[in-house]
Amino acid sequence: MRKAEIRMFGKVAGHLAETDEDYTFVYAPAYAADPENRPISRLLPLRAEPYHDKRLFPFFDGLIPEGWLLDIAEKTWKLDPRDRMGLLLATCRDCIGAVSVVPMEDVAS
Repeated sequence: MRKAEIRMFGKVAGHLAETDEDYTFVYAPAYAADPENRPISRLLPLRAEPYHDKRLFPFFDGLIPEGWLLDIAEKTWKLDPRDRMGLLLATCRDCIGAVSVVPMEDVAS
């Protein structure tokens, strides 16, 4: 299982996990409970219950670079272009926009 901490404007918004069966995204309880916080995507409104999908959620897939930048990432880190979670974890820590994806092994305990 691979996991990532999802941050919105630097604040922990939730966690994304990939298992053999599906993908799960769940908002952090404190983030979802704060009325000042915004959802990370209109397709993933704030709620306490986890979201499940057989494929990587379109919002997260859309964060992955494309074109020549993806080619560079694939060659530099020897990434499989079909491994969308691997690409997300490797390339989206400092992606453009409010959301960042931090692999859980990189999160300080």
